[in-house]
Amino acid sequence: MTTADWPRRAAVFGATGGIGAALCRALADRNVAVMAGSRSGECPRHQLITPFRFDLSDEDSIRTAARSMADEPPELVIVATGLLTLADGTGPERSYKALDPAAMAEAFAANAIGPALVAKHLLPLMPRQDRFVFAAISAKVGSISDNRMGGWHSYRASKAALNMLVKNFAIEMARTHEQSIVVALHPGTVDTQLSQPFQSNLPEGQLTPRREAAMNLLQVLLQLRPDDSGKLIAWDGAEIAP
Repeated sequence: MTTADWPRRAAVFGATGGIGAALCRALADRNVAVMAGSRSGECPRHQLITPFRFDLSDEDSIRTAARSMADEPPELVIVATGLLTLADGTGPERSYKALDPAAMAEAFAANAIGPALVAKHLLPLMPRQDRFVFAAISAKVGSISDNRMGGWHSYRASKAALNMLVKNFAIEMARTHEQSIVVALHPGTVDTQLSQPFQSNLPEGQLTPRREAAMNLLQVLLQLRPDDSGKLIAWDGAEIAP
C-alpha cells in the first residue's frame, strides 16, 4: 500500500479542536473514512466523517469508542487534544511560586493521562503485519533539552510526560508489530483557541492557519517510517530532541 491510498480509515480524538477539526477535513478530502470523536459528539460535516462521543477523563467512554472500531480498526489514530489555559481562565505559570496542585493535575490529566488511555484501548486494535500510525499532538516546549526560558511548568511537564509515554509505547509495540509507528507531533504555533491568549507577542509569520497546520502534519504522517517510532517530530518533519 502506498501513501496515495493510505490510510483508508482514521480516528481523530479531539475533533472539535482547531487542529483536530482541520485534520478531520484534510483526511476526508483525501477520501479517508474518519471517525471523529469529541465530548459533545459534534464534528466537521462531511460524508466521510462519522462522529462519536468520548470524554478524555472517562476511561469507559474511550473503551466504548475503541470497541465500536474493533471490526474495522483505523490505520491512523490521532489524539488531537490538549490543555494550556484552564477552564477558569488560569494561564500557564510564569514562576514556580504560582504552582497549584489541582491545576497541575488538570494539565497532566488532559495532556498525558488522557492520551495514554486512548493508546491503551486503541493500540490493541492495530494489525501486527500492516502499517499503522498512532500520533499524539504534543509540543516543542515539552522537550527538556530545548528548554531555554523556563516557566509554563505544568504544560511543559505534562507534554514531556506525553513524549515519554509515546517513546514507551513505541518500544513496546515494536516487539510485536514491526510496521508500527507511534509518534508525538509538534504542530507549531497554530491559530486556535489554545494559542489565542498568546498570539499578540508572536513575530509576524509565526502563526499558522489551521488548514495549513493540518496539511503540514498530514504530510509528515504520510512520510513516517517504523524507525521514526518513538520520536517527537515537528510540523516540517524535523526531529525534536527530547
